[in-house]
Amino acid sequence: MKTIPSLVLNERANAASQTLPPLLVEAERIAATVMQGIHGRKRSGPGESFWQYRPYGFGDSTSRIDWRKSARSSHVFIRENEWEAANTLWLWASPSNSMDFKSHLSKSTKRDRAYLTALAMASLALRAQERVGLIGSPHKASHARGALVPMATWLLRNEGASLPQSQHLQKFSSVVLLGDFLEKPEDIAATVRSLASRGVSGHIVQINDPAEETLPYDGRIEFHAMDGPLKYLAGKTELLRDAYGEKFAAQREAVRRIAHGVSWTFTLHHTDQSPAKLLMMLHGLVGGAKSRAFDLGGIA
Repeated sequence: MKTIPSLVLNERANAASQTLPPLLVEAERIAATVMQGIHGRKRSGPGESFWQYRPYGFGDSTSRIDWRKSARSSHVFIRENEWEAANTLWLWASPSNSMDFKSHLSKSTKRDRAYLTALAMASLALRAQERVGLIGSPHKASHARGALVPMATWLLRNEGASLPQSQHLQKFSSVVLLGDFLEKPEDIAATVRSLASRGVSGHIVQINDPAEETLPYDGRIEFHAMDGPLKYLAGKTELLRDAYGEKFAAQREAVRRIAHGVSWTFTLHHTDQSPAKLLMMLHGLVGGAKSRAFDLGGIA
């Protein structure tokens, strides 16, 4: 067998990585970091996919015995399935023009942070062999590792609506929505309630640039809308700071109430904060929600 020099292998690896979107490469790196020390969330339960065999025990239903496996052994075995009540993680990252904002206080636009988080969440779920899908994408949800590149390609080219469109989601699925959520609260509420009515557990992540909350500008400044020709010339920007801050805080509180109103979680994230910490927190939130959803579903 011909041995390929390590230098050649490195060159090939570098060439391959250059064909991937930089955000995907970074997402994979962050997911790998977070994955260290995290065990998969597979648990025993009435999911559809096989997980393992275990010896029959007192209290087990005879209907769960795998007779074919047991016939090849001196023991009786139970066929256990994966704990996949939620089964699918659905992700959505806002394509709104306002997501392109980046101030001097951050190295990342809101869009890049949302896309990075979505791809890292997808990578983390796929590493745990869970199904992942993007809301609005033509691609079906998949648990195959090869699904990540098509996800990234579609996500980076997506020019969809500023809020996720309604679609069929399996009951007990998990949904993570990432965006700045600067739309009208009534529109956000209608979208969230429509998704929640399908019996999914949800998590809203509002991504803001730190300057959006503090308005750290002084003097004469002209502000331009991110999604249109609207302009506003402020003579003394510092005089607007308090009133602006109150309006911005009111919007954030409205989104928080909308999330809590349907028993979803709400998380505020700033683009000058660590994306790895956000990913770790979301991993815990989604895992916890899946556990609660499964327990309630089993009782019902």
